[in-house]
Amino acid sequence: MSLPARVRVTRPPLPLAPALRQAAARLCPAAPLDRLSSAALAIAGGAVIGAHLKWEEGEVQAIETGWRGRGIEEALASALTPAT
Repeated sequence: MSLPARVRVTRPPLPLAPALRQAAARLCPAAPLDRLSSAALAIAGGAVIGAHLKWEEGEVQAIETGWRGRGIEEALASALTPAT
């Protein structure tokens, strides 16, 4: 499934820059942002609309309601899956 035209998925370097950290905290408030091992963010029009965050003990994914079901969930998950 392809993403909507204005959406891109990125794997930002860790630790997250302050603006990205704030967006990740808004989407995934329970995630331990200081212990992330990897992160993928979906961005549309300059705003973070989705996040998939992993740390040693777990992971979480959140997408803004209006963007769900458009392939973004899969794109975020695959961005963090190692290629075989």
